[in-house]
Amino acid sequence: MTDLATTPLPPSAFLAPAILLSGSVDYQMYADFRQKLETVPDNGLIVVELTTLGGDPEVARVMGEDIRFLSEMSPQRRFVFLGKAAVYSAGTTFLSFFATENRYLTRGTRLMIHERKMSQTVQVDGPLTTCTASLKAVLHEIEESIIIQNEGFENLIRGSQVTMDEVLKKAPANWYVEAHDALRLGLIAGVI
Repeated sequence: MTDLATTPLPPSAFLAPAILLSGSVDYQMYADFRQKLETVPDNGLIVVELTTLGGDPEVARVMGEDIRFLSEMSPQRRFVFLGKAAVYSAGTTFLSFFATENRYLTRGTRLMIHERKMSQTVQVDGPLTTCTASLKAVLHEIEESIIIQNEGFENLIRGSQVTMDEVLKKAPANWYVEAHDALRLGLIAGVI
């Protein structure tokens, strides 16, 4: 990585974010994000500002993969995350795709980290072999969702003082992390 990619940023670097996002992380936000992403410069600092109470974790992963891919393909650009006020749930998933040195929060902002949630009714009705297959399908969905969730947790805590055991212990009850605590724990690079 170049010096540009790791140099701590002053507050003035965040005066005019290239991409401003707020609201639910959903397909509408993704469309807005992609539209704005098409207009960013080909080099230099690209600030992505987000305020969200959460949303669809898969949409957050898609947005994050766009950031990861473009960061790898365009080393002359530095994609930086700025979270404002609330970065909950899917917003934290999105943040996790930015390198730690490119994660910033405004004062008082809270990250909220939690386990994925599922609400599904399983009805067992029909031939026994069909019942078994239906139950196994739901179990496989849960198991795969846990794997994806934990991959996101690993991305979030990589290089920090937070252990996976700590995240797995706190996430089921919605773990809120204030900006200065996130900095102290090594989850972000700075507080603006």
